[in-house]
Amino acid sequence: MDISREIERYFQAARKLTLEAGKLIKAAIEAEKNVMAKGNQGDIVTANDQEVEKILISGLSSEFPEHKFMAEESAENSPLILTDVPTWIIDPIDGTMNFVHSFPQCCISVALAINKILEVGIVYNPCNEELYTARRGQGAFLNGKPLKASGVTELSEALMIIEPGMLRRSRAKRDITKGRMEVLCTLAGGIRNVGSAALGLAYVARGIIDIFHIDYMQPWDVAAGFLLVSESGGIVIDTKGGPPNLLEPLIIASGTRQLAQEVSQLLVETDLKIQRKRLQRT
Repeated sequence: MDISREIERYFQAARKLTLEAGKLIKAAIEAEKNVMAKGNQGDIVTANDQEVEKILISGLSSEFPEHKFMAEESAENSPLILTDVPTWIIDPIDGTMNFVHSFPQCCISVALAINKILEVGIVYNPCNEELYTARRGQGAFLNGKPLKASGVTELSEALMIIEPGMLRRSRAKRDITKGRMEVLCTLAGGIRNVGSAALGLAYVARGIIDIFHIDYMQPWDVAAGFLLVSESGGIVIDTKGGPPNLLEPLIIASGTRQLAQEVSQLLVETDLKIQRKRLQRT
């Protein structure tokens, strides 16, 4: 079997289904949505999320019945485990809150891991028809145009994305999250918030954002974006500076290692200062 030919077949099938599902999102972005609450405060799902996920999984499983799936709306409380079997990692609508408010920063995120290695990444924002694609070893693209990550190396010159929503996801560590945000907002050249981890990573790959930091995500939020960043010449590291863990993503993504390490060191130092303050209060 020619594995590269097989991966190309997987990619083309996923691309076609993603574009098809994107039509549903584009048609629904301005319409009234059926919104349902999930487990955590601010964590919501729409009927559109469920429909998009169904299109993707049913289409891929019918063509590749031996493949597995790790998808946001069907994962429920199942343990998140990657095996060597080809596994599709899917977020049907990343940025659901944006979608509900008709804010056009939402996307479909689809990745494929084989032997626990990311081989395919697709992020599609149908609202403005931006299709980001990557295959391992073949580069990253936006609507067919090659992407190159930023060369910025200093935080003081960097345009950065951080997500204030981390405050809601990290109640037990809210003081640490607030401390990190204060430091980054003070030292970065500029701060932005997108509301979609997949798009934030795509923007790093595109070179229009220099660095992105987010914790407390799920694999489907970041899998496709990981590959986009690495294939555009960028880097993704763990918040503490090591290699990233796809199944427990605590991440910094940047166009350059120097910038990623600068931010990692800042976060580690900030965390230690806050932990010392905690001890002083006890």
